[in-house]
Amino acid sequence: MCRNIKPLFNFNPPATDEEIHDAALQFVRKLSGTNKPSKRNEVAFESAVLSIANCARELLNSLETSQPPRDREEVAVKARARSATRFA
Repeated sequence: MCRNIKPLFNFNPPATDEEIHDAALQFVRKLSGTNKPSKRNEVAFESAVLSIANCARELLNSLETSQPPRDREEVAVKARARSATRFA
């Protein structure tokens, strides 16, 4: 759906509130079709971002896995390698 939304579950260290907010913002931008809402829609836009961020935090806190947490830096290195191969 949106390439900027990254998986946030099962990482060490866990996802921060800022990362969750950024993912919620990208989701609302995608749904609304706009990067920045008009003044008239600003309150609804921000309300949706906060609501989705809260739901995402609740989801991440309730998920369980038997897998060990993934290392953020290791995943980032792999993503950069895939990107370099794809866009080389």
